[in-house]
Amino acid sequence: MAARRIRFDRNIWGLFLSIPQPVIAALHGYVLGSGIEMALCCDLRIASDDARFGMPEVGLGIIPAAGGTQTLPRTVGIGKALEMLLTGDWIDARQAWGIKLVNRVAPRKKLSEICEQLAEKIASYDPELVRCAKRAVLQGLDLSLSEGLYLEKILACRLAPTDSSNHLQL
Repeated sequence: MAARRIRFDRNIWGLFLSIPQPVIAALHGYVLGSGIEMALCCDLRIASDDARFGMPEVGLGIIPAAGGTQTLPRTVGIGKALEMLLTGDWIDARQAWGIKLVNRVAPRKKLSEICEQLAEKIASYDPELVRCAKRAVLQGLDLSLSEGLYLEKILACRLAPTDSSNHLQL
């Protein structure tokens, strides 16, 4: 329980969520409890084909306390999240991909290489554009559709070229 208290006090997961650049999680082996919670704070999750996922907290007499009850249903849907949270059942990498817990599944030996290639591709784009795209998606989830569309428009106009022929109309 001391480890949980330290995580609460330091808000490690909040730090992940506050990073404006995309964060990629390379997942392998056993991704359980806080491991899933940490991965869910990342923007992209790539799993090795040998990865196993589970939320065992209820069986241990506790509930997830690092965001799992909030981030898991937003990612995989309420029904599957409740099934994972309430039963403690584990799933494999293919099942995790099927429920959208992970973005891709890769052979274990190629996991690092695939994550690096993905990171390099994203890094090849204008960093401000990438940050704004991430911001539009993540902030937009907490807004109504009309407010989200307005946020998108504001960000797009802020990034638009200043050339008057390419000026976006508000």
